[in-house]
Amino acid sequence: MSNTANKVNLLDFSHATLKDYFISIGEKPFRATQVIKWLHQMTAGSVDQMTNLSKSLRTLLEEKAEIRAPEIVIDQQSADGTHKWLLRLADGNAIETVFIPEDDRGTLCISTQVGCALDCTFCSTARQGFNRNLTTAEIIGQLWVAKRTLQADPKAPRVVSNVVLMGMGEPLLNFDNTVNALSLMLDDNAYGLSKRRVTVSTSGVLPALERLGKTIDVSLAVSLHAPNDELRDQLVPLNRKYPIKELLATCRQFLANKTTERNHITWEYVMLDGVNDRDEHAHQLAQLLRGIPSKVNLIPFNPFPSTRYARSSNNRIHRFRDILTEAGYTVITRKTRGDDIDAACGQLAGQVNDKSRRDVHFARIERNN
Repeated sequence: MSNTANKVNLLDFSHATLKDYFISIGEKPFRATQVIKWLHQMTAGSVDQMTNLSKSLRTLLEEKAEIRAPEIVIDQQSADGTHKWLLRLADGNAIETVFIPEDDRGTLCISTQVGCALDCTFCSTARQGFNRNLTTAEIIGQLWVAKRTLQADPKAPRVVSNVVLMGMGEPLLNFDNTVNALSLMLDDNAYGLSKRRVTVSTSGVLPALERLGKTIDVSLAVSLHAPNDELRDQLVPLNRKYPIKELLATCRQFLANKTTERNHITWEYVMLDGVNDRDEHAHQLAQLLRGIPSKVNLIPFNPFPSTRYARSSNNRIHRFRDILTEAGYTVITRKTRGDDIDAACGQLAGQVNDKSRRDVHFARIERNN
C-alpha cells in the first residue's frame, strides 16, 4: 500500500476540483458526482464502500487517495443537549466544533482556522493564538464527522440543517478553502443545504468580503460589537484597518449582489457590562444601520479565565433590545447554549500550537490598561 503521505485526501476536493482530478488520472469526470455522493451524502469512510465504482477504479483510488477526516478526541454533551467535539488534526493541533439542537433545526458551528489571527479582546479563541488555516478537508470534515456521529445515535439521531462559520478563526482570512467547503455544503450532490441556512461570520476583512459576495451566495453575519470607531478599535482591532464606514459600504454592496434568499445582514453584538451596552450605544447603533436590511443578534458575553469583561445584566440587555426594536429592527437575544462545557459563543479554544506569541501580546495590553 502507498504511504499515506503520498495520497490525496478526497475530502479536500470540491465537486469541480474532483472532476479535474478524475480527468488527470484518466477517468471520466462524472465519477466525481458518484464519489461526492458517497463521501458527503452517505459519509463513506472508505473507497471500498463505493460499490457503484468498478473494482479497478476502487483499487486505483485506494492506491492514490484516502478519506481522512479530523479525529474525535473528546465528545462532550451539555445539559441542554449541545454537543462539543474536540477534533484532532494530523499535525497535532486540535479544533472545536459545536452542534446546537433546537426543536425545528440543528445548527453546526464550524471552525476555519487553528486559533485565530485576529485579536478581538473579548474572545477566548483569540487568547489561544494562531497556528494556521484549515484545509478544505478539515473544514468540511467537521460537517462530515458531525453528520456521521449524530445520525448514528440510536436513541436520538439528529440532522444538521444549518451551518454557521462562527467557530475558531476568521473565515475570510482562509478564503479559498472556506469557499470550497461552502460549495460542498450547498451542492445538491453533497449536503444540499439552503443558501439561507449557511452563514459566514466575519469581523470585516473587506477585500475578501467583497470577493465573497461575487463568488458564492450565502448568508452573512458581521461581528460588529460597537456602534462607533473609537469603541470598536478597542474591541475589534481589525477596525483600525477597515473602519465602520468602509465596512458598511462593503456590506451594502454585498446585499446588492443578493438573491431573494440573501436579503439582510445579521449584526453580531456581544453585550459587555459597562462597555458597549448603554442606551446611547443602542441609539447610535440604530442610527448607524439605518437603510441597511438588518437583523441584530445580541450575544450575552460568555466569560473565560483571565478576561477583564463581564456580561451585561438581563435588564440591560432587554433595555438595549427594546431601543432597537422601537427603532424598527428585528432583534434576537441569543440564548446561551453549552456554557457548562465551554461551548458557548466566544468560548471555543481548542488546542493550538501558537505561532503568534499571542500570550505576550495580551499580557502587554493588560499591563497598559
